[in-house]
Amino acid sequence: MSGILMMVIAIVVLGGAYLLYGRYLQNKWGIDPNAKTPAYEMEDGVDYVPADTNVVFGHQFASIAGAGPINGPIQAAIFGWLPVLLWVLIGGVFFGAVQDFASMYASVKNKGRTIGFIIEEYIGRVGKKLFLAFCWLFCILVIAAFADVVAGTFNGFNIETGAKVAANGSVAMTSIIFIVEAVALGMLLKYGKLNKWVNTAIAIALLIFAVVVGLKCPVYLSREVWHIIIFAYVLVACVAPVWALLQPRDYLNSYLLIFMIVGAIIGVFVANPSCNLAAFNGFNVDGQYLFPILFVTIACGAVSGFHSLVSSGTASKQIKNEKNMLPVSFGAMLMESMLAVIALIAVASFATGEAAKQGLVTQPQIFAGAIANFLSVAGLPHQLVFTLINLAVSAFALTSLDSVARVGRLSFQEFFIDDDTDMDNLNPFMKVVTNKYFATILTLVLSYLLAKVGYAEIWPLFGSANQLLSVLALVACAVFLKKTKRQGAMLWIPMFFMMAVTFTALGMTIYRLGGQLFTTGLTFGMTLQLIFAVLLLCLGVIVAIQGVRKLFEKTNKAVEA
Repeated sequence: MSGILMMVIAIVVLGGAYLLYGRYLQNKWGIDPNAKTPAYEMEDGVDYVPADTNVVFGHQFASIAGAGPINGPIQAAIFGWLPVLLWVLIGGVFFGAVQDFASMYASVKNKGRTIGFIIEEYIGRVGKKLFLAFCWLFCILVIAAFADVVAGTFNGFNIETGAKVAANGSVAMTSIIFIVEAVALGMLLKYGKLNKWVNTAIAIALLIFAVVVGLKCPVYLSREVWHIIIFAYVLVACVAPVWALLQPRDYLNSYLLIFMIVGAIIGVFVANPSCNLAAFNGFNVDGQYLFPILFVTIACGAVSGFHSLVSSGTASKQIKNEKNMLPVSFGAMLMESMLAVIALIAVASFATGEAAKQGLVTQPQIFAGAIANFLSVAGLPHQLVFTLINLAVSAFALTSLDSVARVGRLSFQEFFIDDDTDMDNLNPFMKVVTNKYFATILTLVLSYLLAKVGYAEIWPLFGSANQLLSVLALVACAVFLKKTKRQGAMLWIPMFFMMAVTFTALGMTIYRLGGQLFTTGLTFGMTLQLIFAVLLLCLGVIVAIQGVRKLFEKTNKAVEA
C-alpha cells in the first residue's frame, strides 16, 4: 500500500466519522446551546475561564497530543502496518473520540467537575476516592516520564562525547521564548478584546519569531540543569490562572502542531512514499504478543485515559457553549489519529535498517527524518525541516507536562473534598492538604525523585496505567449516561475490551517483575514499577467492579444533569 492511499483512507474514515458518528452522538445525548456553561457559572479567573472555541481546541489538542501519537505507532509497527492502521482508525473513532467527548460532556453537565466527581455522584464516594488516588499516582508517573523526556530533548550536550547539540539547543530556546510569548498573548487575549482572526495572526507571528530566534540562538545546558528548570516552570504553570499561561501557550503550540501535520500531509502527497513494512508479522514478534501489547503501545493515537483527565479536568472549565464540545473533544481526538497515521507512514517509508544507518534512533527522530525526506522532494531544505519537526514534537511533550501536572494537583486536592465539605470552615489538616501550593509541591517532589530513575524505567508501566484509566473513564461515563436516561451502549464494547487489555498487561508486568524479584533481584526503578503496578491494578479493579455493578443496577428514576 502506498503512502497516499493510506492517507486517503484515513482522511475519508476520520472525516466521515466526525460528520456522521460525532453528530449522531451529539444528537443522541443532547446539547443546549442556550445553557449557561460551567465556565460562566463557576468563573473564578483561575481554572474556570470562558474561552473561544479555537483557544480551547488549541489547549485540548496540544495537551493530548504530545509525542504519544508518534511514539506509539512507530513502536507498534513491529507487528506490521495493517494492525496498526486498523487500531488507529477503529480505536480512534469508536474508542478514543467517544471517550473524550463523553468525558467532556459529563463534566460540562456536572459543573465542570472531573471524572472523579462524576464517579462520586453516580457510583459512590469510595469509588471517587479510589479513582482520585489512581489518577494522582498515574499523574506522578506521567510527570516523571515526560519531564525526563523533555530534559533529554533540551540537553545541549552529547551524552557520549560532550559536544554541543545545536538541534537540542534550538528546541530549548524556542520553548523558553514560547513561555514568555504565552504570558504576553494571555494578556492580549484577556484584555485586548480583538477579533479572533487578529489574535490568530498575532499568534502565528509570535510562533514564527520564536522558531527563528530558537534556530539562530540555541541555549546549551545539561540534562540535570534542565530537570530543575522544567520542574520550576511546571510549579508556576500549575498554580497560575489558565488564561495567563496554559490557554495561550497551548494556543501557540496548536498552530505549530497543525502546521506540522499539514506539512506532513503535503509531503506524503508530493513524495508518495512506498510502504516497506509487511502488512502483518504475526501475533508473537520477538516475544511480544499483539494482544495486549499493540493496544497498550498505541494509546494517544487510538484511545488514552489521559485524554479524559484533560477533557474533564481543564478543557470542560473553558467551554463557552455546549455546541463547542464536539469539535473540541471529538474533533481533537480524530486529528490526533491522523497524526498517528502519518507516523505509521513515516516509519513504513524506511527500508529495514535504513533509519538506523541515518542515525535516527528515537521515534521522534524517525518521524522527523521521514517527513524531512518527503518535503525535500518539494525542494525544502532537509536539515531545516528535520529540526522544525523535532522542535514541534518536543514543544508538545512540554505542553502535555503542563496539563498533567495541573490535573495531578487537582486530583490530590479533590481526594480530600466531598460535596458536603464546608470549604469555609476547614480544620488545619484539611487547609493544608487542599491548598493548591501544597498539593502542587508534593506532587512535583515525588515526580522529580521518580524522574531521576529515567523514563525508560517508567514508560512500560505508563502505557498500561494510561489505558486502565480509559477503562475507568468509560465506566464512569457509561454510568452517568444510564443514570441520566441517555443512550450509553456505545461505550460498553470499548469499556470491556479495554478492561481485558489493561488487566492482562498489568498482570503480565507484575508476573514478570515478581519473577525477577525472586531470581535475579530488581533495580530501584524496577521495584518502583512493581509497587506502582500492584497499586494501580488493585485500585483499578475495585473502581471498575463498583462501576460495572452500578451499570447493571436497576434504576427507575432519572437523575437531573
